[in-house]
Amino acid sequence: MDWRVWHQRYDDPGSELAQRLLTVQAQVRAALDRAPDGPIPVISLCAGQGRDLLGVLRDHPRAADVRGRLVELDPELAATAREQAPERVEVVTGDASLTDHYGGFVPAELVLLTGIFGNITNGDIRRTIAGSRMFCRTGATVIWTRHRGDPDLVPSICDWFETGGFERVWVSDKEAGFGVGVHRFTGIPEPLVKGESLFSFVPGGV
Repeated sequence: MDWRVWHQRYDDPGSELAQRLLTVQAQVRAALDRAPDGPIPVISLCAGQGRDLLGVLRDHPRAADVRGRLVELDPELAATAREQAPERVEVVTGDASLTDHYGGFVPAELVLLTGIFGNITNGDIRRTIAGSRMFCRTGATVIWTRHRGDPDLVPSICDWFETGGFERVWVSDKEAGFGVGVHRFTGIPEPLVKGESLFSFVPGGV
């Protein structure tokens, strides 16, 4: 998969990917709106060009409160994100599955898991959901995506979040053609365990 070519679909307003981006950005805005006063730590795994978050920070009234870390393996995509990121948002070129990258930024108020669950096995999805308990402070928002093609795993992903200490905030309708989910962490943050890998991408996606 050439992820740089894949990202070009964001620039087509009529593409499903562009519509999904607008949906994710709306949920990022809502998460920042309800964040408590004070600094808002944010992490983004497999951040790509950072459009999910950086597009919102351009004009959101809480933008100055956000301090974030975006992790992206592809150096060109990471460089694009770095060029657009404000000083308070770090962009790391590296393997986003590794827990080591998130020290100092967790527990976070907002965790972005977009563009991941359609590219990893079911077991790794469940591992990543469980690992999110290390990333989230109580009340934090997790925003995730998954395609709605067969097998439609969105209902199962919701169940896995909701049996793991998260409550459902919002999930897109299946008719949208894509899946965007928002869950809120209601548990107690777990200590960050470094040296763990949460997932591996499957060639061609799942």
